[in-house]
Amino acid sequence: MKPIAHPPRRQAGFTLIELIIVLVLTTLIGATVAIFVRPAIGAYTDTRVRAELSDQADTALRRIVRDIRQAVPNSIRAPLPNCFELVPAVAGGRYRMGPDAANSAAYVDPSQQTTAFDVLTAMNRTPNVGDFVVINNQNGNDVYAGTNRAAITAVSTPAATHGTLRIAIGSGLQISPGYAGGRFQVVASGQRSVFYVCSGADGTLDSQGNGKGTLYRVTRDFNATYPSACPATAGGTVLATRVHTCNFIYTPNQGATQQSGFLWMLLAIGRNGETATQSQGAHVTNTP
Repeated sequence: MKPIAHPPRRQAGFTLIELIIVLVLTTLIGATVAIFVRPAIGAYTDTRVRAELSDQADTALRRIVRDIRQAVPNSIRAPLPNCFELVPAVAGGRYRMGPDAANSAAYVDPSQQTTAFDVLTAMNRTPNVGDFVVINNQNGNDVYAGTNRAAITAVSTPAATHGTLRIAIGSGLQISPGYAGGRFQVVASGQRSVFYVCSGADGTLDSQGNGKGTLYRVTRDFNATYPSACPATAGGTVLATRVHTCNFIYTPNQGATQQSGFLWMLLAIGRNGETATQSQGAHVTNTP
């Protein structure tokens, strides 16, 4: 018997023409991605980086502005363009300025030292023993030197006809005879003074394209001597890193009749060659 003849099997694989077609299509797809898709992805990445940097700078400036709004009047001291100091107030109100038919004590008498006074307004925060009362800070250094502040020794609730609180202070506080504002501020014992310091920001980027500086919030004790330099930042709270540029310009008497100061702030942050700059101004109420 003769064996049955089978047709020859075709070998599996790509022909040269099919391989060339695949290479051409792959090249076209790669070129399309490089020309159209890659720039779009790069633009998205750059936009996201700039947004993150702007958000970091904006958050830091908002934190500074909050302290400025609550600062004791006339307490800002700016020794250099990259730092400034203030005394943050945590509460305040109006005190009894004299006796009446129902109240003959616990009021502020400018003719003598005050040891206790009644608070006539509601306070957003009840003072603690150890906090400080500040009255009539007309000159910038007064609150730091202690001429118009005193430590709180007791806080009590008087009769409803007397006021909302009665605050006793340890050492007698002599109020200026010409002051008729009747307002006081409370400074927390744990945050007597706050310094904002930009350290290492020289307006240039490092080899990785990052800013070289850091913005710190430094708390410290009262210092009667007007600062001539920025303090050390050890132990300070970091508000922003990779700071490229930082500048604070304070005008203490922006409009003399209104007793309004003005602080202009600029903060630029750089990362991976991208830099985002935020600037903001804050009016400072310097009326005690």
